[in-house]
Amino acid sequence: MDMKPSSIRVVALAALVAMAGACSKSEAPKGAAGGTNKVRTVRVAPVQNRPMERMVTATGVLLAEEAATLSVKIGGRLKNLPVDIGTVVKRGDVIAQVEPRDYELRLQQASAALSQARATVGLSLEGTDDTFDSEKTSAVKEAKAVLNEATRNRDRVLKLSDDGVLSKSEFDTVEAAYTVALNRYEAAGEEARTRQAVLAQRRAEFDLAKQQLSDTSLRAPFDGAIQSRLANLGEFLPAGSPVARLVKTDPLRLRLEVPERDAASIRLGQRVRLTVEGDTNVYSGALMRVSPAIDEQARMLLVEADVRNDGSLRPGLFARSQIITRENDEGLAIPSDALITFAGLEKVVTVLDGKAQEKNITTGRRGAGWIEVVAGLKAGESVVLEPGNLRTGETVTIKESAPMQTSADQPRTL
Repeated sequence: MDMKPSSIRVVALAALVAMAGACSKSEAPKGAAGGTNKVRTVRVAPVQNRPMERMVTATGVLLAEEAATLSVKIGGRLKNLPVDIGTVVKRGDVIAQVEPRDYELRLQQASAALSQARATVGLSLEGTDDTFDSEKTSAVKEAKAVLNEATRNRDRVLKLSDDGVLSKSEFDTVEAAYTVALNRYEAAGEEARTRQAVLAQRRAEFDLAKQQLSDTSLRAPFDGAIQSRLANLGEFLPAGSPVARLVKTDPLRLRLEVPERDAASIRLGQRVRLTVEGDTNVYSGALMRVSPAIDEQARMLLVEADVRNDGSLRPGLFARSQIITRENDEGLAIPSDALITFAGLEKVVTVLDGKAQEKNITTGRRGAGWIEVVAGLKAGESVVLEPGNLRTGETVTIKESAPMQTSADQPRTL
């Protein structure tokens, strides 16, 4: 469509006005309030070496130092059960009591049999020493006396026979009497040894009955607390029936799995710090057991630390832990309030010739008031504290240099 010359001039004028407005907007950011740069006053702190801990992070679970399911050693009706869940017991305390009457009677029976066996060998009815001289028993002494007499007669007759005084028939009679006496003496000795064996058997039966009576009381094998009760009063329990589960909760075992890449730095005795879910306290322990091999399936090294328990920790809790592999390892550090984190990137602001300059960095270990710098900065450089929205190229003036915060590296441990 054809346009008139006057319309063309109007359109051209409008375009010129729009271009002038755009140019004025693009020049405005050069400065505020009249086009001059605003100078910001900042505080800086040096990047410096400081001793810090080298650690390996691992997760694991707290386990009881000792745990045992306690079972009755003999069968019987459960007469007494003085414990329940949470009951604290000492080593030797009675956990359960089986009805003892049957075992008391068995002990009396075994005691009577033992006394009888002692009497047959010439010992007193009571006593714990069952040793005796078989030659001093009445049967052996009698047989020995007869043998001695027969031996003298035989020697005398043998001499007379050699002199031709006695006939052969008389000699045979004396020889037969000697043989009978010798056999009786040997039989008396065998009888004495048999009685000695019977006495040993009766002693064993007595000791067994005594032990069974003692086993009617189930006792705690170590200090701990009852985790669960597995039987009730009045039940008849066969031998081996479980009654209660006992756990020892001080100290606790902290069982950790360390990745294969960190396994070379793990040693016995290294300090361990740990936290558990829902508890702000930091607990400490020491590595006491290290597996000699890495698990082929999980590629993990199994380690255990002992952790003192003041009553706040329980077996089964999940724990996040730090194994301190080196106590004083030098590293570059900056104050924690100098770090800027945005969209997953970490950076700081330095000052060069009065101008702000942003630098991307890589961080590592952290403590109270400081952060390790792994890459991006050198010792001696300075970083701006609380940089806010400070950007590269902005003019700054340094107010003062702030020292590195020297508060404790870690929270209070228990």
